[in-house]
Amino acid sequence: MKPLTLALVQFQPKFRDIDGNLNRIQNLTDGIDADIFLLPELATTGYFFLSREESAEVAEPADGSTVRFFKDMARQRGAIVIAGFAEQEDDRIYNSCITIVPERDEPSLYRKTHLFYKERDCFDAGDGRFFVIDDPHRNIRIGPMICYDWRFPEVSRILALKGADLIVCPSDLVTDLWRVAMPGRAVENKVYVAVANRIGTEERNGEKLTFTGRSAIFGLNGEELASAGREEETVVLAQ
Repeated sequence: MKPLTLALVQFQPKFRDIDGNLNRIQNLTDGIDADIFLLPELATTGYFFLSREESAEVAEPADGSTVRFFKDMARQRGAIVIAGFAEQEDDRIYNSCITIVPERDEPSLYRKTHLFYKERDCFDAGDGRFFVIDDPHRNIRIGPMICYDWRFPEVSRILALKGADLIVCPSDLVTDLWRVAMPGRAVENKVYVAVANRIGTEERNGEKLTFTGRSAIFGLNGEELASAGREEETVVLAQ
């Protein structure tokens, strides 16, 4: 079986501009040939919400227009698509990521377990049910986590024990410490690890968050297979 090509999409989402962000994703990935596309955390909305009221204004159900966009993307490209978005279910708001296998009708939905900083004021925590998506068509098993989940080694271990070949981590990271830890997660668990981080700065009420980019794919022994720069919008590919 031929090696799979993984594409990390690194860009700067515009805060609360879902249509603009989806258009940017479309343009960045146009013409890219890959088996798996991984996008950042909250890729369609931007990150720096200050309240539940703000996040609720852009949150969507798991069968809404944003997920339909990613379903279409997966089917048109014949590729797995993994993307972060703000999800609403009844009165709950989640920082979620969707994994879409084009041959399947139902996507897999993971809700972030470990909320970071002001996310606690804006989102509900997931229930900690970590799982692996088994895709026999591509002969790969994928375990999703989101951003700050990386800080807890138990998450990667659970995914590895459930049979993951590849751990994917849509992220909006503001430090570089993960660049030390995530290669270690690959070594400890003998899995590939892929982190799609965003770039840019968001400022709210005089406070700035600057996202550090450097999206990367690590091999089974922790070696860096491919990475992006700190400030560039790009699609990074690795087999």
